[in-house]
Amino acid sequence: MKITDIHAHVTIDPAAQLARARQAGVDRTVLLSTRIHPEAPATIDGLRAEFARLTAVLSGAAASIDEVRRVTAEVITALEAHPEETVGFVSAPLILGETELKQWCDEYLRRPDIVGIGELTPAPNQAAKLEPAIAVSADYGGLPVLVHGFAPNTVDDLRTYAALAERYPTVPIIVGALGGLNAMDLIDLAVARPNLYIDLSSALQVFMVKAAAQAVPEQCLFGSNTPYGDVLAARTTVEAAISDPGVLRQVLGENFAKLIND
Repeated sequence: MKITDIHAHVTIDPAAQLARARQAGVDRTVLLSTRIHPEAPATIDGLRAEFARLTAVLSGAAASIDEVRRVTAEVITALEAHPEETVGFVSAPLILGETELKQWCDEYLRRPDIVGIGELTPAPNQAAKLEPAIAVSADYGGLPVLVHGFAPNTVDDLRTYAALAERYPTVPIIVGALGGLNAMDLIDLAVARPNLYIDLSSALQVFMVKAAAQAVPEQCLFGSNTPYGDVLAARTTVEAAISDPGVLRQVLGENFAKLIND
C-alpha cells in the first residue's frame, strides 16, 4: 500500500514539499495547481496580500486561460522532476464550454501522471456550475474529481455535490477539507451516496475525522491541503482519530488506490 496525500497544492519549492511528505511517511503526493502561494511571503503584509487574492478566488474570480495554463505548468514541472513520488490532478477552467473543457482536459489526461480533475472551486452557492467538469470525468470512465468543500462554500453546495454524485454515479466526487464547518452534513450526504468521498484535510475537530471514518470508512481519504495544512500534522490527526488498523490503511492509501485502479 502506498500512503497517499490526495490534496496537496504545488508549492514554490516542490523538493522541500516532498521532503516533508517523506518525513510524514507519505509515499505518493497528489499535486494540484494553485494561483495562491501563502507559503511564499516573508512578511505579514505579503501574507495578507496572498489571502486577499485567495478570497477573490474563493468568491468566484475566474482565471484567464493563460493563467490556468501557467499554474498547470507548475504542476507538470513538479511531476516530471519527481515521477516516483507524485501524480497530479488537472484544473478545469469553468469559463470554458463543455466541448472546449473536454478538449482542455484531454490534453492533460493523456499523460499517465495525471489521474484526476481538481481542485474545482465554485463561487458560494454555485456548485452546479461544476457539472460540465463532472461530465468530462464520466466520459473518461469516472476519474476522481476533487471539489472545494471549505468556506465560503455552503451546505447547499455540499448538497449540490451529492446531487451531482447521484446524477453521475461512475464519478468519484471528493469533497475537500471535510466540508469545513459543515462536516456533519457532509458525512450524512456521503452515507447516502457511495461515490461521494471525504477528504480529511484541514479538519477543524479530530472527532469529526473519527466520525467520518466510522460512518464511511471506504469513502474517506487522507489529505494535507498543503500549504494550508502540514502533511505530518494531518497524518498525526488521522492516526489520533482512527484506532482500527484496517480502517487506517483504507484511509491512508487503499481507498485512493482503488479510485485510480492502482
